[in-house]
Amino acid sequence: MIQRIQSLYLLAVAALMLTAALTPLAYFVGGVDEYLLYAFALKGGGIEHSTIYMGIVVALAAALPLVTIFLYKNRMLQIRLCAVELVLLVGSAVFMAIYYYLSNRLFSQFEFHTQGFRIAIVFPVVGIILDYFAIRAIFKDEMLVKSLDRIR
Repeated sequence: MIQRIQSLYLLAVAALMLTAALTPLAYFVGGVDEYLLYAFALKGGGIEHSTIYMGIVVALAAALPLVTIFLYKNRMLQIRLCAVELVLLVGSAVFMAIYYYLSNRLFSQFEFHTQGFRIAIVFPVVGIILDYFAIRAIFKDEMLVKSLDRIR
């Protein structure tokens, strides 16, 4: 049910993580070439290093909220899947930090180098907050249904 607030939260998480999967996360300038860190690869200057593990975690973090939205009849399963989504979001944030650090070390040997973040690198952190709000809203719905069952 898309009109529930937790569905909107989960839809926002899916959109943020899909954007993080498709747009550059960071940039590095080494020498005269610019390199971009994507979820699936570090590209630029004629080289391409694979970051497939980060890409898989980010893709799973983008797909799981879409599945969770349509399980609205089973709220306890939704809460569990949101908890799994939290783990995936934390994992993707950790992967992004690790690959940023490793890429920075790769380009630090150049005489001239600089690096920076793109906005998409903070999307997992925003997704963690939104996923937490979704868990709270689903739990609140579950408590409301249980309280109404006691009244009958």
